[in-house]
Amino acid sequence: MKAIVIHKALDLRIEDRPLQTPGPGQVSIAIKRGGICGSDLHYYRHGGIGAIVLREPMVLGHEVAGEITALGAGVTSLRIGQCVAVSPSLPCGTCEFCQRGQQNHCLDMRFYGSAMRMPHVQGAFQQHLVAQASQCHVIGEGISLEEAAMAEPFAVTLHAIIRAGALANKRVVVTGCGPIGALAIVAARAHGAREIIAVDIADFTLSLAERLGADRIINSATHPAELEALKANKGTADIVIEASGNQAALRSGLEILRPRGTLVQLGLGGDVSIPQNMVVAKELEILGSFRFHEEFALAVDLINRRKVDLSPLLTAVLPFEQAEDAFRLAGDRSRAMKVQLAF
Repeated sequence: MKAIVIHKALDLRIEDRPLQTPGPGQVSIAIKRGGICGSDLHYYRHGGIGAIVLREPMVLGHEVAGEITALGAGVTSLRIGQCVAVSPSLPCGTCEFCQRGQQNHCLDMRFYGSAMRMPHVQGAFQQHLVAQASQCHVIGEGISLEEAAMAEPFAVTLHAIIRAGALANKRVVVTGCGPIGALAIVAARAHGAREIIAVDIADFTLSLAERLGADRIINSATHPAELEALKANKGTADIVIEASGNQAALRSGLEILRPRGTLVQLGLGGDVSIPQNMVVAKELEILGSFRFHEEFALAVDLINRRKVDLSPLLTAVLPFEQAEDAFRLAGDRSRAMKVQLAF
């Protein structure tokens, strides 16, 4: 079979890899769609993510959906021919954090397409993937594989929204409206936010944010006064989902929060400084949000029951043989949001 393998920065190859046979409790999946994530782009552009660097060739990809082609011994919950979204997360289930129900902090986590471990955990951008049956979530009749492959990033945002607490009658501001920020808008709407305001510096991403459910959009580069207005009277937002990882956006997010408001930091970035006096004086909460666990099943359920429509997020689907073109397109925020590969 073919797989998409990163060797070093800007060295992306399509290579042959051996087919595997599912063992007990496992299934084989013919991968049909795979979404290019920000972490995939970091590996492609920089050969790593911060301190996590490639030390050996690695198959990329963790946002995938496909069709079950074989069952391992003991698998009774699935059948050949079913379409599934595949959770890329495989916690050990036995460590301290798994036992506490915090599987996203597993000490022995295996997450597709990650160079954190050595040997690296190979990703899912391959024509055939062997996975645990427990990782597979059946897609409902009539649900597209493109939308199913968005279950993973949607789960990330659902976890962030759950971290933020109850949203009923709340004004939510999302800063940074790339794929994760855009999906955070969908997640906030699904959880009953009264008003959602999207903030970004690009009109292209803001137009999609509006289509995905934002009540109001603000281009902070061209209309800074609109953002300043949110800071009136000690702030007007109840919750800020900061999805850009930008220090200026973090500070601005704290400024627009009401006293005792909550900021959930979802975007990844480097070290930043925080206006400590403001956090103390306004009694603000700053929460981190990392990956997901049970939210993957929730994401698939919301998609299956058509409670959400993620289709506006999809910019293009390219054949996996055009992986380099797809990665270049996915990295261009002036014309692309979510780009997927067809296997």
